[in-house]
Order: sequence, then C-alpha cells, then structure tokens
Amino acid sequence: MVAQNNNTYEPKTQEIAKQLLAATKENRSFFAHVFDQMRWDDKLLAWAMSNPGLRVQLFRFIDCLPALRSKSEVARHLQEYLSDESVELPSALKGMLNFASADSMPGQVAATTVSTAVEALAHKYIAGENVQQVIKTIERLRKDKMAFTIDLLGEAVIAESEAQLYLKKYLELMQQLTEASQNWKTIPQIDEADGQAIPKVQVSVKLTAFYSQFDPLDDKGSEEKVSDRIRILLRRAQELGAAVHFDMEQYAYKDLTLAILKRVLLEEEFRSRTDIGVTIQGYLRDSEKDLKDLIEWAKLRGYPVTVRLVKGAYWDQETIKAAQRDWQQPVYNDKAATDANYEKLTQLLLENYQYIYTAIGSHNVRTQSRAMAIAETLNVPKRCFEMQVLYGMGDKLAKALADKGYRVRVYCPYGELLPGMAYLIRRLLENTANSSFLRQNLEDRPIEELLAAPSANNTVSDLAAKRAFPNVADTDYADKEKREKAQEAFRIVRGQLGKTYLPLVNGKYENTSETFDSVNPSNPKEVVGKIGLLSVEQAEQALKAAKAAFPQWRKKSAKERADILRKAADLMEQRRAELCAWIVLEVGKPLQEADGEVSEAIDFCRYNANEIERLDQGYNYDLAGETNRYIYQPLGIALVISPWNFPFAIATGMTVAALVAGNCTLLKPAEVSSVIAAKLAEILVDAGMPPGVFQFVPGRGSIVGEYMVKHPDVNMIAFTGSQEVGCRIYANAAILQPGQKHLKRVIAEMGGKNAIIVDESADLDQAVAGVVHSAFGYSGQKCSACSRVIAVDSVYDTFVDRLVEVTRSLNVGNAEDPSTKVGPVVDSKARDRIREYIAKGKEESKLVLEMPSSEAGYFIGPVIFSEVSPTATIAQEEIFGPVLACIRAKDFQEALQIANGTNFALTGGLYSRTPSHIEQATAEFEVGNLYINRGITGAIVSRQPFGGFKLSGVGSKAGGPDYLLQFLEPRVVTENIQRQGFAPIEGAE
Repeated sequence: MVAQNNNTYEPKTQEIAKQLLAATKENRSFFAHVFDQMRWDDKLLAWAMSNPGLRVQLFRFIDCLPALRSKSEVARHLQEYLSDESVELPSALKGMLNFASADSMPGQVAATTVSTAVEALAHKYIAGENVQQVIKTIERLRKDKMAFTIDLLGEAVIAESEAQLYLKKYLELMQQLTEASQNWKTIPQIDEADGQAIPKVQVSVKLTAFYSQFDPLDDKGSEEKVSDRIRILLRRAQELGAAVHFDMEQYAYKDLTLAILKRVLLEEEFRSRTDIGVTIQGYLRDSEKDLKDLIEWAKLRGYPVTVRLVKGAYWDQETIKAAQRDWQQPVYNDKAATDANYEKLTQLLLENYQYIYTAIGSHNVRTQSRAMAIAETLNVPKRCFEMQVLYGMGDKLAKALADKGYRVRVYCPYGELLPGMAYLIRRLLENTANSSFLRQNLEDRPIEELLAAPSANNTVSDLAAKRAFPNVADTDYADKEKREKAQEAFRIVRGQLGKTYLPLVNGKYENTSETFDSVNPSNPKEVVGKIGLLSVEQAEQALKAAKAAFPQWRKKSAKERADILRKAADLMEQRRAELCAWIVLEVGKPLQEADGEVSEAIDFCRYNANEIERLDQGYNYDLAGETNRYIYQPLGIALVISPWNFPFAIATGMTVAALVAGNCTLLKPAEVSSVIAAKLAEILVDAGMPPGVFQFVPGRGSIVGEYMVKHPDVNMIAFTGSQEVGCRIYANAAILQPGQKHLKRVIAEMGGKNAIIVDESADLDQAVAGVVHSAFGYSGQKCSACSRVIAVDSVYDTFVDRLVEVTRSLNVGNAEDPSTKVGPVVDSKARDRIREYIAKGKEESKLVLEMPSSEAGYFIGPVIFSEVSPTATIAQEEIFGPVLACIRAKDFQEALQIANGTNFALTGGLYSRTPSHIEQATAEFEVGNLYINRGITGAIVSRQPFGGFKLSGVGSKAGGPDYLLQFLEPRVVTENIQRQGFAPIEGAE
C-alpha cells in the first residue's frame, strides 16, 4: 500500500467530524443544567471541573473511600480532605460539611450522600460488580448494535496465588460469557464482516497479572512463566470460540510484553489465530517504531492480529516516574503532540490493513473521524476495522458511530469498587482534564477549535533539570541493550576473580604478611579476591604519609579538589556495569540494588563537589571600618570506616566528603567488602588524588582499626556500622592521647529498628508491596530496612495474610540470577546470628512464614512473625536480616507509641490516607527519615539526605547541606580597615 499524504484525508475528516459532532451534541451545555436538579454524582464532577484545588482533594478522598469501614470514618475523612483552607468549596458542599462531630446525624447524612454519589459515579464507568450484572450490560449494548470486550479490574497482582486466581477467573469468565452468548441472536453489524464470523465474546487481559514477579530485568524467567499461562488461556479461548486481547500497561513493561506476545503468536499452535489483539499507546514517543515492527512481524506471521490503538492511561504516572528516576520522558508532554502521533499511527495502521486489523480507541470526534476518512478513502474491508470506546465515556459518540453502520466495541471493566478505584480515578481525571475532548465539547467550544488538526510540540520536558541538584539516572533494565551490557560485565568480572588487592600507602601498593579471602556469599567456594591486610606498622606509615601530605592538600583550591571528585564520578559512570557486577558477587546484592548504589556514589561525588564550592565562598558581614569573614578550613586527617552492606556508596560518600573538604583520608573498609573498596581506590587514584592524600588501608578492625582510632594524629572518624562498634569508637575517640592537641570528631551511623505503620485508611496493595520491598530487599541487610510493621487492629489480619502471600512469591536464590529478589546474607557469622534471632522469635511469638533456602550459600529465606509483643527481643534488637515482626495496635495513637518505643531513630514509614495521621506522624514519629505511602529504603542524595538520631547515630545527614560542615573547622577573621581615622566607604564618590 502506498502511503498517502496527511492532507489527502483532511477534507473528508472535517466533513465526517461535523456530522458526528452534530449527532453527539447535548441539547444544552453541561453547565446550563439547573444545578439543584442535578444528581450528587453529577455535582461532584461539575465541581471537579470548575475548581482545580477541590478536584485534587476530592479525588484523593474518592481514592481513600473504599477503605473506610463506617459512616463516621467517611464523614471524618470527608471533612479532613475538604476543609483545607486552600480549597474554595461550593456553598452546597460547604453546608454539608458543617457538622461538629463525625458521629452526629449531619455527619452521617453527609457520609451517606457522598458515598452514594461516588458509588453512582463508579457505576457510570464500571459495567458491573459481578458477571450477572456484566451480562445484563452486554445485552443492553448488543441491543444498540455494539460489541464488547470485558476487562477484570484489579489485575495488579503482587502474589503468585493472585496470579493463579487471575487466570482462573478469566477462564471462568470466558466460560460464563460463552454460555450466555448461546442465547444471543446474531447481529450482522458486529458479529459478521466480509463473510466471516466474528467472536461474540472478547476479553482483555494484562500480561503482568499472569506472574507476580514480572520484571524486564528477568526477561527470560518472566517470559517462561507468562507464556505458559498465555497458552492455557488461548487454548481455552479457542475451545470456547472467544477472542482475547492483550492490554498494555506501564512503559517499563512494554518491550517485554510485545516480545513475549510476538514469540507466542508465532508458535505453530497459535500462528493462524486471527481472534487475538495487542495494544499500542499513542502517547509514547517510540510507538511509531513499535507499530512498524509489529506490521513487519505480522507480514512474517502471515495472519493478521488486531492492534488496538489507544491514547494511553498512565500519562501522569509515566511523567512523574521518569522525572523521579532522571530518565527521559517516554510520553509526549503535550496532548496535541499525542493526538498528532495518534493520527499518524492511525494512518499507518489502515494503510496496512492487509496485515493488521485496526481498532481505534478514542472519545475524540476528530480522532475517530480521521480514522473513518482514511478507511473510506482506502475502502478498508469491514473485518479489518472497528471503533472502540470505554464504557461510560463517549456514549453518544458510540451511538452515532453505530448508527452509521460501523462496528463499535465497548471496553467494559467489571469488578468490585475497591479494586476498581484506580480505574475510576483515571476516568475522572480524563473526564475533568482541561484538555479532554469530552470536557471541551461539553463546554461548547467552537467547532473549528474542537476539530482543528493537532499541532505537534515534540519538545521533551526535562522536569529533572529544574531541580537544584540533578541526580544521575539509574540503569533502566527494561532496555535490552542495558541488560546485555550487564551480563557482559559479569563475564568480564568473572575473568578477574581471585586477584590480590594490596593496601595503598603513600601512593604505593604494599605487600602484607596477612591476607583475607573475600568470597561470594551466594557461593562461598568462589573467591572474589584476596585482600592484603595492613599491619600496625604499615598503618603508622600511612598516618605519617597523610600528615606529610596535608599542608599541600589543604592549600588546593576548593575547585581543584571538587574537579577531582567530578572526574571520579565520570569514571564511575563509565565503569557502572562492572562496578555493579563486583557488588553483586562480593556482597550478594541483587543487580538493581547494586545499580542504585553506584548511582548514589556518583551523586555523592558531584553533590559534595558542588557543596564545597558553595561553602568556600564563606559568609561576609561588613560594617563601616570593619570586615568580618566567616570561612572554613579542613580538620587534618580523617579515618573512614565503611560498612559491607553499602560497600561502594557509603564508602564513597564518607571518603569523598572528607577529601573534598581538604582532609587527608584513610579508607578502612569492612573485610568482607574490601574488593569493592579497592575498586573505589583505583577510581580515586585515576581521578587524580595525590599520594598520601587518599590511602586504602584494609585491616583487622579490632587491631589496625582500633590503633588508628586511638592515634593522636587522627582528627576525625567517620563510621557506619553496628551500634556496638560505633559506641566503642565513640568512647575511644573521646580519650585524649599523649601529644594530641585536639578533640576528635566522630560521625557514627549505627543502624535502626525501623517501623512502618499501616492504619485503617491505608491502600493495602501499596502498603503490602512497600513493606515487602523494605523488609526483604537485600535480605533486610540495610540500616534503613523495615524490621517491624505495626498495623491497626481493623486491618491487621487482612494485611498480614496478604503480606505472607506476597512474600511467599519472592524468588530466593543466587544474587546474580536476574529473577532473584532475596539473595544471601553476607557471611556465615551473619547467617548464624540471624538464625539465633529466628529461634528466639519462635519462642516469643507466632511464626507465620519461614521460606526455605539453599544450604549452598549463606542463604536465609524471608521470615515473618505475627502477634509480636512490642517489647519482644525481635521487636527491639537490630537483627540485620530478612526477619519481620508484625505488631498489632488498637489504633493509630498506639501504633505511633509502639513505633517510638525503641532506642533507635533512623527511618520509619506510614501508610495512611488520613490527613491528620500524616500530620501527626510528621510531627511525632521519632525518626531521621520518615517516608509516607512509599517504601522506607533507598534514600537519594540531595532529595532525601539520610541519617538518624538517638542510638541510630550522631552527625548530620549524608547527602544534605550540613554534611560537609562536619569535616570542616569554621573560623572568623575580623579586620579593622581604618587608617588614621579614615576607611573606604562603599558607594562614596
């Protein structure tokens, strides 16, 4: 087919669009209704359209509503959400909210009125809460000569039991719909085309719902699991004579979804099937490439599939996610650009109708008219082309299209209100957005404006660039090339295992009499590297070298030191894949978490480089005849003692902060992560750190470490590790040694016993996923990990049951395996200590999950205890492993009291949609980093400076504006600038 010029179709597009618009126009404008006669659900929509502030709060309340269990709770939340002073309320709503108590009669009436209105709203967009209701909806649609596709709400599965249930529900749904269809008369307009029968029953499914651990990083494992379930579904659909359409979801899953479907549908068993469809989202910048690839694939296949072309339902989410991760925006940032792209894709589809069937999913009259104009011009056969709308949206457009003889299919979601709430919010956002065609049509915009050809603006909005500090982007493993690069890095690193790494003293690598084997915790027989351990005598040489290098290093300008850090950051970026592989192999951290650690290290370099240049400007306070300068100088020699759990990021953060501040620095890493620290040493040397200024001094903590901590020439110690060791360092540093002329400064981060509170209004899907990731990511070996979850009584049992099922679905195994979510613990000592705590937990509380694990490495599967006393050992002591204590609280106040009932104060979390609970937690939850409605691990430099208080540590937050001050000494210089009674006066002639 020869492609036509875009303008070829424009006159016919305008002609058809005007006819359709006339058929869909309301007799009177939406806002011309007599307001008092409107139903409450219509009023809510009208208010949302007219008041952006109210729209946000109203939709937040609607999102929360299904979780509320009584009218009093509904009334209280309604008042909390809508009583915000920044929200201007309509008088009718203001009057309804004017009650003194949520338990009062007016409060109950308000709760009933709004709950009923929201339920009515939901039923406008959801075709039924059960199959019987859906069948009635379908039969009503068929009377209007409209076909359907059914989508089961709540498919975002996070447990394998849910994935299996999802498949079962769809098999049952197809059976029930097929049985019902036996009683339906054939309607030629929708059930036949060009002499072919079209399946009367169609369902729409999402691939991620077939496997709870669906992950582009584990592309092969995900494909294997999902493909098996696709085959089961397609075989049963063929037996029943039903059609299956595969929906598209978030951008991260797109490439893997398309790859899986292409491979399965090329299998001999399914190759000739033409009752199957896939989806393309027009708002994606790479959708044209994807569609062209699909067309070429369809030509190879030899049998058409349907492509449902939609605008896309996750625009806000994709935009925010890309900005947060510093990735390029995958979506067009402006609606006109999406519309223009959609029209281009429509033309591409219809001009290839021999290979691909087209389904145009849109509520925009111009968009549908464009498709009709192209189809009529090209005489596209009826079987190759249909129009689609969402249930409850574009009803008049659907009727107008059906009246013109087109096959119209209505996308009908069904399910309970709770799992349907996310879908409802997306529909409300779409209906009330200023750019929505439906809204603009209701507002009586001029026809020329409504039907004008979209003018594309393809500029990419870089939201990350607007931040004061742009963080480096993590690797996007949805990109196949980046996955392949990661695997290549493992092959390269494996060729280097077993090498010896010696201490770096005064610019030279020194031989040692003692070595330590650092092994792979997933496979302890595999030696990652041999570490030369420093002797006390060599430690003394290093300290002398640092003392000798200090005078010259302190004289370097802040910019010179900062530029070395920037060079180091660049080298880390270049070596990212290799560094990730070392982290995975030496400390058993899964790849995505290792990648995040490298990002953090890069950010520490660049952030601290910026910070020292800011601080170097000092502060000036001048008076007539007097200048005052507030300036900073380095302390002297800094000893950095870094941990094994963040062997690259934390080691980098403490080390480069000390160095860029002008201090000569010695890095003593934990023995079991010394290879990674040696790689950091290589990078710092390559970046230009002079001999003696930076030295790599691996050694026994109890011998060499303690010697250096006590040494009179050491000015400060930066430590991250256990409370026991941190307190000992603090005590030793406080002792004034002979010849010592300063008091040592200590920065110590010493762990936590971190809690997440889940209250009665929490989104339990979100809470379960967040707790699981926070508790079992890197096997719970993060100082920020969740080791206690405190759920209020009304949701406790439901929450814990789901928590157990989701955790049971996690893959436990070798950290190098891309499917692994829970790898090994770091060594045999850690494993044995954690096992002792598990045994103690079995004595103190109820074991609800203990996952099996391999004995081949240092593995411990996730363990969950329920009904744990707040004072139990496992609720008070830091375990540092994949062990989670679940604690029941009678209400939020008690939950907060329990959360604060430990000696630690590092991180904490709250899952709640109650504004007053969020406000109270912000004020009273005793933690250095509080995370609300998200996981509690993964602090990002500059955005979430990290650190705690109480026995979690002492010092300012890493990655924050105060951190470098700890490595500097402030001084004030005042000069009298009068000479013989005169002085320069600013502004004088």
